[in-house]
Amino acid sequence: MKIRYAAKTDVGMKRTHNEDYFSLIEDEQLFLVADGMGGHASGEVASKMAAETIGEFYQRTREDEDATWPYKMDRSLSYIENRLVCSIKLANLRIYETSNRDLRYKGMGTTIVSTLVSGDKIYVGHVGDSRVYCVRDGAIKQLTRDHSLLEDYKDAKPDMTDEEERNFPHKNVITRALGMRETVQVDIRSHQIKSGDVYVLCSDGLSGMVIDSQICQIATNAKSLERAVAELVDAANRNGGTDNVTTLLLQCLAA
Repeated sequence: MKIRYAAKTDVGMKRTHNEDYFSLIEDEQLFLVADGMGGHASGEVASKMAAETIGEFYQRTREDEDATWPYKMDRSLSYIENRLVCSIKLANLRIYETSNRDLRYKGMGTTIVSTLVSGDKIYVGHVGDSRVYCVRDGAIKQLTRDHSLLEDYKDAKPDMTDEEERNFPHKNVITRALGMRETVQVDIRSHQIKSGDVYVLCSDGLSGMVIDSQICQIATNAKSLERAVAELVDAANRNGGTDNVTTLLLQCLAA
């Protein structure tokens, strides 16, 4: 599978510094978006630390196949899935330990959303409310479920109306993030790739400002991936830009 990609991050219209971070590990076809939190610049430390820890784990396990992993493998998951989950759990532990050891970083944390392309499948691992969408044949599908109070409430009340969802007072409160606790549960799934698919990784600075149908329209109609990420960030800022905005687009094409 041939992969093309483009990414952009922006401080937005209301914030003074950018706590989002994106990264890619080309040798592994692994792509990451993290949305840090904690204030006083510690959020940007957490998001960068997550990406760097994951990258270091992949490099170490690639160079030394007999390297000891810090977590046991889950027999219900494939090697690819276990490796991705383990790297995210390790990032969580590093952030948690740093925040408890250094008062400057107390309470810091970050979301993480990751995609790894292997053959004709894409593997998605995430914690928090950063998202992955698949745009295929002019339609958009969200592949992740936000770890948020809103999603928990929707599970408890399946008949929740669009208006109730818009007016929900705690929609931005997340229930899971890296660094909150010593251990973390990582959601993992695989998705069959169809040639021409575009995968959108983003922080909630995009998904909270731009509706899914508009994300789909821009990702489908933009003249290039580079133009698409620029237009997505511009759309978020036009709609208020209340948060940092990060988006990373992957296009998968048959080799």
